[in-house]
Amino acid sequence: MSALRSRDRARLPDRAFAYIDSTGTRRLPINDAAHVRNALARFGRMDFENEEARDQARLRLLRAARKFSVAPIGFVAGQLEPYRNLPRGTVTFLMCDIEGSTPLLAELGDGYARLRTDLRRLVRAAVRRANGHEVDTRADEYFAVFGQAGAAVAGAVEAQRAINAFSWAAGVAPRLRMGVHTGRPTLTGGGYVGLAVHTVARVCAAGHGGQIVLTRATIKSMGDLPSPGLALLGLGEYRLAGLPEPIELLQAVADGIEREFPPLRLG
Repeated sequence: MSALRSRDRARLPDRAFAYIDSTGTRRLPINDAAHVRNALARFGRMDFENEEARDQARLRLLRAARKFSVAPIGFVAGQLEPYRNLPRGTVTFLMCDIEGSTPLLAELGDGYARLRTDLRRLVRAAVRRANGHEVDTRADEYFAVFGQAGAAVAGAVEAQRAINAFSWAAGVAPRLRMGVHTGRPTLTGGGYVGLAVHTVARVCAAGHGGQIVLTRATIKSMGDLPSPGLALLGLGEYRLAGLPEPIELLQAVADGIEREFPPLRLG
């Protein structure tokens, strides 16, 4: 497939692209059979602003495949069974949430979608480099899973470093709270279910933007720390809403990420 030159790309109508984001950037060209095949291959690696945008792009792409008689081999199954390749057994979850999303939305207006897209792109890159798997993105949350606890912690640290180093617009400093927990959930056709999923959500909600909160279960599963520059700070034992027993929490401490935070959010 020959690459589209900038001049040729500019001449294409909007309908020749599967995805146009909120800034007007046109992605995944579908103007001929070769580009449709390329878009089918790249679709799963694209960062969409929300699930509605993903669904619309998927529909445009499938229509283009039918138009150019391209058989989307493996694509439909991959979209209908997104959880089939996720790890099973003992896994470690990473849950992320944007702190202060409502004030940020009020301040940025239409620019908030771009900020959230940039945040997800940074976290996704860190998760992939740590051999993690994206499970779900919903509203301001990001949910990933790892086969190894140490990889989950390393991915979380790298993501926080990337966020801190990113050149955000003047006066804007988005912060992600992160929770990490290890357990043995059940993987179904609709994703993971079980107490481990609820636990990592509660752990994430207890933290502050820029903070990585870990459970003792993750530390036990991890064994050695994933990098020499990483340390752990004990935060104490807490009873989190909805969980049957108190849970011991710790904080990951490393160069390039914040260290000082207020007491955990337990309200």
